[in-house]
Amino acid sequence: MIKVLVIDDSALVRQLLTEILNKAPGIEVVGAAIDPYAAREKIKRFNPDVLTLDIEMPRMDGITFLGNLMRLRPMPVVMISTLTEAGADVTLRALELGAVDFVPKPKVDVIQGLDGYAEEIIAKVKAAAGARVRAIKRVPQKIDKKYSADAVLSKQARSKHFRTTDRIIGIGSSTGGTEAIKDVLIGLPPGMPGIVICQHIPAAFSKAFANRVNAMCELIVSEAVNGQQIIPGHAYIAPGDKHLLVERDGARYVCTLNDGPPVNRHTPSVDVLFRSLAQNAGSNAIGLMLTGMGADGAEGMGEMKDAGAPIIVQDEKTSVVWGMPGEVVKRGFADEVLPLHKIAGKLISLANA
Repeated sequence: MIKVLVIDDSALVRQLLTEILNKAPGIEVVGAAIDPYAAREKIKRFNPDVLTLDIEMPRMDGITFLGNLMRLRPMPVVMISTLTEAGADVTLRALELGAVDFVPKPKVDVIQGLDGYAEEIIAKVKAAAGARVRAIKRVPQKIDKKYSADAVLSKQARSKHFRTTDRIIGIGSSTGGTEAIKDVLIGLPPGMPGIVICQHIPAAFSKAFANRVNAMCELIVSEAVNGQQIIPGHAYIAPGDKHLLVERDGARYVCTLNDGPPVNRHTPSVDVLFRSLAQNAGSNAIGLMLTGMGADGAEGMGEMKDAGAPIIVQDEKTSVVWGMPGEVVKRGFADEVLPLHKIAGKLISLANA
């Protein structure tokens, strides 16, 4: 049984989260706290497996509390964050401090809003309970039908006559991915091939994430724009509400944004990005799967491997959640499984080969 402590200054939110989580098999809310001071006593008393933590609270904000917690008693934390640009910056800071994941909290109509996220809340709490937690220094929607990448990009024979030998790198990730992506990109020199990235993230957060990473590394990192050319020394992050595809314009690679339905319940989807790389870059592509919950991207990575692209996967020990990379390994698609700190070096080696 996963024991959860809910920390939020809103009585309504505490009640809603408690009801949602208590309905899920294998989860029990053992307590609720109005602020971090009350939470500290209940952590000692109940020894919970997972915390849900609001960012904006009286007396001590969630970020300050999280920093103290991860320094003194690291444990799985799922942040409850508002879907705003300001909320994005604070949430990304929380992930830097060691929070496992976050759940969007609507500004209005909280009852219906949180209820709509019930499945996601439950899934993220369960994933957090099994996550590898360590202090780090450095709009989802309910889907009735689960789509595959076919809903956005159909399978087709790839071109056998590529008019360029330019390399291109594709990266996929989810839970824990914002920090993993940052660690990889910081280790890369400015002369790297163009990099396209699909991170499961809300639309309000993707631009803030790109800007944050851009300020920390030698590459130029930005949110992808429809039709822009993919050039060396640049990394392009998929917007949080659109699929990112790589297409060809003569000898050039270009970003194409697509409004298709969620694939594997995600927009953007890693499967869609990787399929487009298999079809339009073939053996000139390099595939990398980082930490994440679920299996999105595994099928697309298999298609990249069939097209001759080398496939790199983050290992279990350094992944926050070894769902997506683990699925690639399980299906036999991985050429190399590496700890996070060795991935940048491997990408440099492959790019220069």
